[in-house]
Formats: sequence, C-alpha cells, structure tokens
Amino acid sequence: MRKAIIMGAAGRDFHNFNTFFRHRKDIQVVAFTATQIPGIDDKKYPAELAGKEQYPNGIPIHPETDLENLINEHGVQDVYFSYSDLPYEYVMSRSALVNKTGANFILLGPGETMVESTKPVVSICAVRTGCGKSQTTRTVSAALQAMGLKVAAIRHPMPYGDLVKQKVQRFASIEDLKKHECTIEEMEEYEPHITSGTIIYAGVDYEAILREAEKEADIILWDGGNNDFPFYKSDLEIVVVDPHRPGHEISYYPGEVNLRRADVVVINKMDTADLDDILEVRENIREFNPEAIVVDGASPVFVNDPELIRGKRVLVVEDGPTLTHGEMTYGAGVVAAYKFGAAELVDPRPFAVGEIVKTYEKYPEIGEELLPAMGYGDQQMKDLEATINAVDCDVVVIGTPIDLGRVININKPSVRVTYELDEIGTPTLKDILEKKFKK
Repeated sequence: MRKAIIMGAAGRDFHNFNTFFRHRKDIQVVAFTATQIPGIDDKKYPAELAGKEQYPNGIPIHPETDLENLINEHGVQDVYFSYSDLPYEYVMSRSALVNKTGANFILLGPGETMVESTKPVVSICAVRTGCGKSQTTRTVSAALQAMGLKVAAIRHPMPYGDLVKQKVQRFASIEDLKKHECTIEEMEEYEPHITSGTIIYAGVDYEAILREAEKEADIILWDGGNNDFPFYKSDLEIVVVDPHRPGHEISYYPGEVNLRRADVVVINKMDTADLDDILEVRENIREFNPEAIVVDGASPVFVNDPELIRGKRVLVVEDGPTLTHGEMTYGAGVVAAYKFGAAELVDPRPFAVGEIVKTYEKYPEIGEELLPAMGYGDQQMKDLEATINAVDCDVVVIGTPIDLGRVININKPSVRVTYELDEIGTPTLKDILEKKFKK
C-alpha cells in the first residue's frame, strides 16, 4: 500500500480525497496539510466522511510547515498538491520541497476528480480570486431562470466548521445562513444567490450534494471559487479574467487551466481597466484558447446613499479573500469611494486589533487604506467589528458582497456598495446560453 499526503486548504483537498482516494485500498492517506485558512490545521477529516473501514480514526490535518517531517515520519511516497490561486513559482517551490525528500509531487487533473451529473451543468470559474465571478454567476442564473429553467447553484466548498454537519448544506433563505452557522466568507458567496431567488448548495461531499441538487433542478450552476477548475463535468465552462491583473491568467495555477479549458471567456472590469492591459488579456486569450467565445463586460458600482461619501473621511472595508488570496490592492469599495467623491481614505492599521493585526502581518501587500472583511470564525468577526468601530472616520464604505451591518454592529454611518455584470456589445451570456440550452 502506497502512503500519501494531500496538501490543501479545506476545499479542493477534501474533494480530491472523496473522488480519488476514499474507496481505494492501494493508497493510504496519512495526513492532510493545511494553509491559507485559519484554524483548520488542528482538526481531523472525520471517519464519517473518510470511510470508517479504512480510516476508523479519521485523517489528521497538520500545518503545511510540518510537511517534510510528515513525509519522513510516515515513509510517504506521494504528495498530492490540492489547493489553488497560486503563482507557478510557489507551486514548483512546493514541488522542490517534496522532491527533496524523495517523494513524488502530483497534481490531479479534472478527469480524475470531476463528478458527472444527470442534469446539464454550467460552470463559472475564474483565473484569479476577485475577478468578478460572483456577478457573472448571478447574470447566468438570471438568464437561465428567464428561459424557464429551475436552477440550483452549487458553490465551491468553504468547510470551516463541523465537517460532518456540513456534509450537505442547502440555502434557500437568509435564515439558513444562521442555521448553518456561516462565516462572513460563506455569507458573501451564498447571500447574493438567496436574495436573487436561487437555491444554493455547498458542503463537503460534492457527489452527495450534487445528487440532492439534481432532485429539484433542471440545470446545475457550478459557482466555482478560488480560481479552481470545476468539481463537475460541465456542458459549458465560463471563465472570468481580470484586466486589472494582466498576465495572471497565464501565470497562476490552476487559473491557466481554466483559461485553456474555457468555452466562454468573460473579460470583466473593462470600465476601470487600462486599454493596454485589456489588449494584453485579449492577446493571451487568443494565444492560449483561440476557440473560446469572448464576452466583454464591466462591473459598475452603486451605493444606496452616495451623498454620505462626498467630501467625507471614509473607511473602506473590502472583500477579504480578494485582498488576501487574490492579491488585489483595492476592490469595489475603493472604486466607489473615489467615484462618489470621498475626501480621504482613512488607514485602519493603527486601529486594528487581534486577528485583524495578524491578517495585516500575514498579507503585508494589502493596501494601506483598506480593511479586509475577515470572518472565518467568531473571533475574527469580533475583531473586525472592534477595528471598524475604533477607526476615526466619518463613514464606512462596505465593499463586501453581503450586508455587513446585518452580522456585526457598526457604530458609525455606513453605505453598502453593490455591483453587477454589465455586458458590452455582443454576444451576451444570454445569447450563448439560449443557443446552448434552449431545447
């Protein structure tokens, strides 16, 4: 029996185990290693999900810093790299670390890990975190519903709590977010679907999730995250690229995989990008996937009360993963603050407390005048609230996809930024979907 370690971050790693390893008798997974997600590296992948016969005690999850010692301690032959949104230099540095020990460094491809559905599947993925996948997904969902199809969306996993309880989750109302004890990051992805009338599933076991969604849907919408490739075999693969980060579409893993596989590529944020950067992205699409249909798009921002911003000293709170994993130095909140005439963006760092201080230390590239909406657990949410309330500013501009004021108490005026995909010219996503699925 070969011994293996799965390197992951509580998402792709668990899916790879479920689809490739769980029922195999010739490979024993001795551990997962975790990075990116706070607090996951002191847990176990439970026996109820791993298979009680082969893994009666579950599978331990260790910090990735223990990787080399774990390989040597267990005599591991194979290490499977199973997380995403990473530059090639980083991926191959991990490969060098693994190969140093004599073990193999392995990347599982879509063919080994995609689950096949009994219903048609449309996937929406991206080449980087923060490209604008969420508003693209909402546009696709609305177009499919306008065609008379019942849509069930399934979201890339974010299992930060009790993994057994999170095996299959269904969200049809805002109350379901509280029922499933969602973090801010989870709410940011689920709430927009709920408010637009789309049922959304998530969890840990993505074949079990798919089978439940198939019971009530005509078509499955895969809402991919963290620039991963789809968990499901798709009839139409839509991929979003970002001209604010030209070249990233061919220099990050597995973002380039998505670009090369795409049936449709959406160039988003064209309203705020430089022309030269847009042209660079177009050229890379032409070179790496000349058969793809290209849709041009913008993401205009809206706020509920723009006069609250004009001439004021504002604190901008942005979507956390966009700034951390996505490496963006600004987001929709900054765009809105400048658009509606803010006098000054206030630096929140001197007011940061607890987990927010640690976030700035771990991700020093975050813009100096931005606060990431970190909320992977109760303590981060409490520290986020305390930081916002301590900042000396006139108004808070909230650039997260959810109503942040619903989950934390903010002691000063706030405005919420919203954004939708605005397609430019033809073809539109509606045109493409009708041609593909009209029957």
